[in-house]
Amino acid sequence: MNRRVRFLDTRPLRRSRPFRDLWIGTSASQLGGQIATVAVLAQVWDLTGSTVGTGAIGLATGLSMVLFGLLGGTLADSVDRRALVRATTAGQLLVAAGLSVQAVAGDRNVVLLLALVAAGTACGALGAPARRTFPVRLLPADQVAAGLALTNVSFQAAMLAGPALAGLIIARWDLPAAYGAQAATTVVSVLAVIRLPAMKPEGAGTNFTRRRPERGGWRIVLRRPTLWGSMATDLSATLLAMPIALFPLVNEIRFGGNPQTLGLFLSAVAVGGITAGLLSGTVTRWRRGGLVQLCAAAVWGLALAGFGLSGPLWPALGCLAVAGAADTVSVVTRSALVQLETPDAYRGRVSSLEHVIGVAGPELGNFRGGLMASATSAPFALVTGGLSATLAVAAVAATNASLRAYRTPPTPDEPTAPETVDAATVTG
Repeated sequence: MNRRVRFLDTRPLRRSRPFRDLWIGTSASQLGGQIATVAVLAQVWDLTGSTVGTGAIGLATGLSMVLFGLLGGTLADSVDRRALVRATTAGQLLVAAGLSVQAVAGDRNVVLLLALVAAGTACGALGAPARRTFPVRLLPADQVAAGLALTNVSFQAAMLAGPALAGLIIARWDLPAAYGAQAATTVVSVLAVIRLPAMKPEGAGTNFTRRRPERGGWRIVLRRPTLWGSMATDLSATLLAMPIALFPLVNEIRFGGNPQTLGLFLSAVAVGGITAGLLSGTVTRWRRGGLVQLCAAAVWGLALAGFGLSGPLWPALGCLAVAGAADTVSVVTRSALVQLETPDAYRGRVSSLEHVIGVAGPELGNFRGGLMASATSAPFALVTGGLSATLAVAAVAATNASLRAYRTPPTPDEPTAPETVDAATVTG
């Protein structure tokens, strides 16, 4: 295997027009979402002047993500997934228009604002499981990880540029312009989805009530060691070592509470993620996706433990950048593995489980870190959390031979090497 460093693998964009449309629409939607996040935060703070009010944003979005994400998984396995994403994206457009109207009207009702935010999140969560299944249907197996890496890079870029762009828009043209920008990017997303081919679940009938689809996702995950091992790896890393909630306290005790330093913490994670994404052509060509995810998750934990031990600013930022890079590699390889290992008739439900774990794990991890830091200290919480995450990932690796041995399935014109272990054939 050629081990030289490769930059971002752009084959999916060059060779698949449908994936290119999907990527453009998703990238636009992600940028608009970041702009709207800042606008909502600013508006709620202006209306309430309370951290309880801003905290209510997380409650409104978190509950909608979990509840409607699970429902979206069942729908994604029972209807044409393109039609589902079309409808939910159109719903997001209506919500964006509603946010724009209430901002132009100068509405002071925070309940209405939070209701619109919850509705937009619900639309996105309903379509998220179906949207996650698109790359594996639009790309050959050896390009799925590359396609997911491209999507992750656009997400990291939106996280880096979106808040700054939102600040400029709000400062110059106020909140209606920010919500208008979100609506414009959602229009791009709607047009992109319209151009996609129909994508009905393969091997699925139309009567899903007899199949008890709400349990189907769990069954397929528990029967395949590669699936539950991959999700357990992600949950171990985020639940035990999520650092975001500890950033303000670390900044206060080590750097005098400088808001610029706090911003650097978040930027360092994003910079690491973007850098890994731009160099992802190296890892997306590796067939050993399970082993790559395990190693990346372990590096994430060690890097955050290093952040907890770092006194000077630059080593601390370096550890966060390494953690951000490891997180990107882990997310890309996990997402590709989950999609490739799941039969298409179950992909919606399994994707909804992956989505919920991806949402709940970091939130619970931040909560755990905050509780531990309040009882001990932020550095102690970071170090023990990072080391615990690494040990938990090591335990998954030691007990799950199928995940360690997993290899990306070959493309139809690629011969399978005699020594290849196809974990897709391993069932519990």
